[in-house]
Amino acid sequence: MAFPANSIGLVQPQQFTFAQEEPFRLESGATLSPVTLAYETYGKLNADRSNAILIVHALSGSGHAAGYHAGDDKPGWWDDCIGPGKAFDSNRFFIICSNVLGSCYGSSGPATVDPDSSEPYGLRFPVVTIGDMVRAQAQLVAHLGIEQLLCVAGGSMGGMQVLEWAAHHPTKLKAAIPLATTARHSPMLIALSEVGRQAIYADPNWNNGAYYTATQKPDAGLAVARMVGHITYLSEESMHQKFGRRLQTRERYGFDFQSEFAVESYLKYNGNNFTRRFDANSYLYVTKAMDYFDLSEETGSLAAAFAHSGHLKFLVVSFTSDWLYPSYHSKELVGALTAVNADISYLDIQSSWGHDAFLLEVDTMTKLIASFLERLAREEEVALPVISNQ
Repeated sequence: MAFPANSIGLVQPQQFTFAQEEPFRLESGATLSPVTLAYETYGKLNADRSNAILIVHALSGSGHAAGYHAGDDKPGWWDDCIGPGKAFDSNRFFIICSNVLGSCYGSSGPATVDPDSSEPYGLRFPVVTIGDMVRAQAQLVAHLGIEQLLCVAGGSMGGMQVLEWAAHHPTKLKAAIPLATTARHSPMLIALSEVGRQAIYADPNWNNGAYYTATQKPDAGLAVARMVGHITYLSEESMHQKFGRRLQTRERYGFDFQSEFAVESYLKYNGNNFTRRFDANSYLYVTKAMDYFDLSEETGSLAAAFAHSGHLKFLVVSFTSDWLYPSYHSKELVGALTAVNADISYLDIQSSWGHDAFLLEVDTMTKLIASFLERLAREEEVALPVISNQ
């Protein structure tokens, strides 16, 4: 396969497994051992290992952020922004992306085989939090020989992980790029998550999470959960532009209950397609982690949560049409960071794409991120990696 000129090209998935003398203790008090994280890297470390950037993914993402796997014709989920000359320039930076705990793309999760029973964990897998995900990532970063990251970046649930890094591991990074995200889930967001989970519970094939050896999986419930979630990623304006009230395969109403409108067909397609690549139990675990996330819960205020983060540089981005994490979430974040005298660049970008704008506004995001990283690399005197000609 011929790759685009500015592509990472062929990439090799990797795994890191750690089994400590003491099992990995989760925020719930439960323990997990061993712990495996699936990840990929792009670019090269420089001599003093100061050019490392960690990319963290959203709900349904994976460690495959850029480039191509052997036999695939579709690149990683953020390929538009990662690669030679792109926003995250792999000629300059060493970029890491790992799949989170609880997910289903190679990291430890409910589909993983429990070493004690030799069967998939299912719901016996312990509930994880955003904090647990980040502490596992910190183990991976240390394994790669990196003492301090230049930057951590991500959108949506990835943005939550960025904020967790900044608030609870501030000495392990120099900068943070939280995009289209929030410091806590509102009651409305928790409600939307629960509707998706209830759809999975109601599927008779879910079987209380014990479906991995069954012929039928809870695909119907997972598809509905994804349909609900996907609506929140769009905006009313983008739905008007893309679908309007157009009928998909008919010229007039059929006066029956078949899917007729283009938007109905679109949601059904995305829901059904999602079942081919994601695990229903993982959906439960990851959405629960997002609902539990609240940076101000322990400290009483966001400013207090960032009390030790004032030395970091932040690029905070929100989008005007994002109704999942509206701009006021980011503005509240900026206010808290201002209170601790952090170095902040904030932009509320005019866009009709809704929550997905951080993935779709490629030109705008490239200019913003590239400019921020250029300034960061200059001020931190980050050397270029040595590229071998062999």
